[in-house]
Amino acid sequence: MIGRRMLMGGLAVAPFGSVQAALPVPADDRLVFNIVRKGDKIGEHALTFTRTAIGLTVAVAVDIVVGIGPIAFFRYKHRATVRRRGAQVVSVDAETNDDGTPKKMTARREDSGLVVEGTNAARYVAPPKSLPGTHWDRAMLDAPFINTEDGRLMSPTVTLVGTKKVPVGNGSVTAQHFRLSGDANLDTFYDTTPSWVGLRFTAHDGSEVTYLRV
Repeated sequence: MIGRRMLMGGLAVAPFGSVQAALPVPADDRLVFNIVRKGDKIGEHALTFTRTAIGLTVAVAVDIVVGIGPIAFFRYKHRATVRRRGAQVVSVDAETNDDGTPKKMTARREDSGLVVEGTNAARYVAPPKSLPGTHWDRAMLDAPFINTEDGRLMSPTVTLVGTKKVPVGNGSVTAQHFRLSGDANLDTFYDTTPSWVGLRFTAHDGSEVTYLRV
């Protein structure tokens, strides 16, 4: 797990630069996935990474539209901004429009830890190693993670299924296949970096939704 502490409040820990280098941040500072259902692209999930001398900001944008032609039956929009210093989360701000239902959550680093609250979560202090469920950092699977839609703390069972070839761009990579069940139900995939390379889940209507990394 990538989970070292950084230098804050007088604690002697690894310097920021070495921790940042250990995080699976893409070389071009961007991850983009096409979201596919029944063979058709229904949306896009993009993460943009901004590095500074003292931290890392990750902007998440998810847009989904399901419909026929100009008629939309379902719309989903999610925006989140996560600020980190090394492996430590400093703040999270997120808003979601889930087909007309608004949701939001925030998290702030305080003396007591990472304090979270949201639409479906009363104010609480997250467990020390908890990360927001933005998927790009495989370490989120090593502890309960924070739902960035509504602030809930998620504690699914995580099973390493094995390895498999996952399509990436015009080729494929060998990836570890993790299955989450319980609080969250999905399959997610990471290469040896470990960079996030794919995701799969079953939608409410029973159809399979797949993330294909561009």
